[in-house]
Amino acid sequence: MGFFEPHLFGKTLQRSMSVKYLGVILDSRLTWKEYMDAKVKKAQNLMWTCGMAWGLKPGVVHWLYVAIIRPSVTFASLVWWPGCQTASAKTKLSRVQRLACLGITGAMRTTPTNAVEALICLHPLDLVVQSEARSAVHRLWSLGCWSYLHPNRGHSSILIWLQQSDPIFNMGIDVMRPVYNFEPQYRVTPI
Repeated sequence: MGFFEPHLFGKTLQRSMSVKYLGVILDSRLTWKEYMDAKVKKAQNLMWTCGMAWGLKPGVVHWLYVAIIRPSVTFASLVWWPGCQTASAKTKLSRVQRLACLGITGAMRTTPTNAVEALICLHPLDLVVQSEARSAVHRLWSLGCWSYLHPNRGHSSILIWLQQSDPIFNMGIDVMRPVYNFEPQYRVTPI
């Protein structure tokens, strides 16, 4: 028995190999390749446009990378962090960071990426993605907002990995839940 195309309001719906949802491109096999390519291309274009074309000072390029470009690359990392575990993804992310490092330091093109990253205290971008995902999952878990169906697969495995790597992550966070009290605790007496 074959598959049939669904109909909605009399129109046939076509199957798509990828879809963009809340800024994240989901492909049919969840390989994250298309999303990673889009993010890397956007980050490289931003770096070339802002840092290289305008001749900004190294401090400004560093701020631009750390405050704007890197957060745009790590956006929604909780969902797609398993996609940055492959060698090709690490290479793509490394190219983005290398471009930023060369713009910040003005080093020669032949300078090793690891040396320049160490010089300006930047962690490899794939580790930054994992760190952002860990922070997000710990925050959600501590607030009681984290639920998962398959804890040992996909993006949900990061919580188990986080709790096994350091027991301190088994503790909750110190947070006060907001309480709204609209009843006045005072009384006004007329004079």
